[in-house]
Amino acid sequence: MDIADLRIALFSGNYNMTTDGANKALNRLMEYMLRQGAAVRVYSPKVANPSFEPTGDLVGVPSIAIPTRSEYRVPTGLSSENKHDLESFAPNIVHVASPDFAARKATDWARERDIPVIASVHTRFETYPRYYKMGFFEPLIESWLRKLYLRCDALVTPSQSMVDVLRDQQMNDDISIWSRGVDRTIFSSDRRDMEWRRSIGLSDDDIAVAFLGRLVMEKGLDAFAETIAELRKRGTAHKVLVIGDGPARGWFEQNLPDGIFVGFQGGADLGRATASGDVFFNPSITETFGNVTLEAMACGLPVVAAGATGSSSLVIDGETGRLVGNLKPAAFADAITPYLIDNTLRAKHGAAGEARSMEFDWDAINQSVADTYIRLIEKRRG
Repeated sequence: MDIADLRIALFSGNYNMTTDGANKALNRLMEYMLRQGAAVRVYSPKVANPSFEPTGDLVGVPSIAIPTRSEYRVPTGLSSENKHDLESFAPNIVHVASPDFAARKATDWARERDIPVIASVHTRFETYPRYYKMGFFEPLIESWLRKLYLRCDALVTPSQSMVDVLRDQQMNDDISIWSRGVDRTIFSSDRRDMEWRRSIGLSDDDIAVAFLGRLVMEKGLDAFAETIAELRKRGTAHKVLVIGDGPARGWFEQNLPDGIFVGFQGGADLGRATASGDVFFNPSITETFGNVTLEAMACGLPVVAAGATGSSSLVIDGETGRLVGNLKPAAFADAITPYLIDNTLRAKHGAAGEARSMEFDWDAINQSVADTYIRLIEKRRG
């Protein structure tokens, strides 16, 4: 079987509503499949003003807005029109990318027709409640996820650390890696712009600790702010550069009173902003990979990150940055401080991170998913 024989029905909870690492990866995957001659049909909620144009044909599914997070919509299932469209498209592989109600209905539809189903796991949804003081929900969410993933033929996830987590959680027996790449036309140490730094209030001698990502609490905003407070308490000179926007921006600004907030950046502007930081700090434990970590590495920044899924598969501790297992502000501050005071160390680990980022090529990474599609189809036919 050839990649051009693939007919892929992709179900995503957010294909282009707002920009995040998961939907950027999905769009890039579908672009690769289309470029290789595959047929693609995407089913996801539609909104009036999406963040970007979707790759491939996008079919809207029924959805509702999330209370207090109206920028997102949750699929509620599949309409009769969706099912008719699926029958007409006649996929030979179904790919579900979010564990919502539409994905579950799509899985039912595929199993009834003996069509293989693959699920991609993009984030650790079961960890989200702890950021809203509802950690007691975690076992329930984990059980809910397992019911879907055990009905799939295989799972793909971005890092070996996340493969290990999914196996420990007994989500499936067939789990492989769909890693992530980095766009080198955007992310490179060459994008560092001293004039831009000066325009936002950073002097040439300032060492900026950078945050990059959507401003939501589950990205570890509280840990970031508490660590910066610890650095202030110690009297360690630094500045804070926040790249991104989101519903928790007001909270973040209030808790980082001296932070420089440059808002959402895209394309070349995002590469410039990232490369214009000095140290990248990512305390989040919810990522399965950590696209922002790889992007910061590609820009030549040493990375201090939580020793959790995602970052632990990217950062080489003591070589390209530091992985912190003790997720306390003091421990994070201990790891960041050497980069604030030692220019040579900062440059050495930043260069090592940029070199490591060269290993992540998008086409080779996306071909691995195509290989998994084909393997599952041939196994089912066999």
